[in-house]
Amino acid sequence: MNDKPVSVSTLQKRKADGEKFAVLTAYDATFAALLDECGVEVILVGDSLGMVVQGAKTTLPVTVDDIVYHTRAVSRGSRNALIMADMPFMADATPQQAVQNAGRLMKEGGAQMVKLEGGASQVEVVQRLTELGIPVCGHLGLQPQSVHKLGGYKVQGRDEATAEAILSDSRKLVEAGADMLLLECVPAELAARVTSSVPVPVIGIGAGADTDAQVLVLYDMLGITAGHRPKFTHDFMAGSASIAEAIQRYVREVKEGRFPAAQHCFH
Repeated sequence: MNDKPVSVSTLQKRKADGEKFAVLTAYDATFAALLDECGVEVILVGDSLGMVVQGAKTTLPVTVDDIVYHTRAVSRGSRNALIMADMPFMADATPQQAVQNAGRLMKEGGAQMVKLEGGASQVEVVQRLTELGIPVCGHLGLQPQSVHKLGGYKVQGRDEATAEAILSDSRKLVEAGADMLLLECVPAELAARVTSSVPVPVIGIGAGADTDAQVLVLYDMLGITAGHRPKFTHDFMAGSASIAEAIQRYVREVKEGRFPAAQHCFH
């Protein structure tokens, strides 16, 4: 259990000390309270809710109102975990839009950090949010909001040119003021390079075991997602007597560096 509130500086110290931390998504107060009690340091109110809660085929239909609603519920349930909210598709198309929408997520929803997809093109947005005291997590690699541009949910950074672009983008986002980065579906070796080259914590999902933290969609972690489950997920309910025990196993295995294992990684 988190015995005191988790902050950006808490997570920065975790990285400096070489201590991994656990992140999970949640979309309501009940699960938020349980994740907090089980020691999850960061709760992500992801636009993944569009698919796992609302039943959409992509994350694109999710609105700012949707994220505000679910973030407010999560913030009521969690006592100490840091609450990070996704900026949904087109919510950060300009710095002005980003400021307005991030402000809503914090003022109305209770978020303590916002996450936005994109690399160098988001530098101006990150700079403006940072100037106004809004903590930002950058999201690189596979960006679900760009699924149609990417041609599907594919591993990113496998060739030298795209790997170097991700490495460059990570540095540019941090220089612009990003407090954290998330890498999705990139080769483990690339994620390790990014993690060692930036001073801020790096969260991985399908990015190997060398990042500073791991995140999964809660329903994937509980093994209840319908249809295809990505390679990087693991069913922690299997062999667990309760949901709480499954979450505790996830937290423990992340902190001990046992999850993700080789079968969950891309090369």
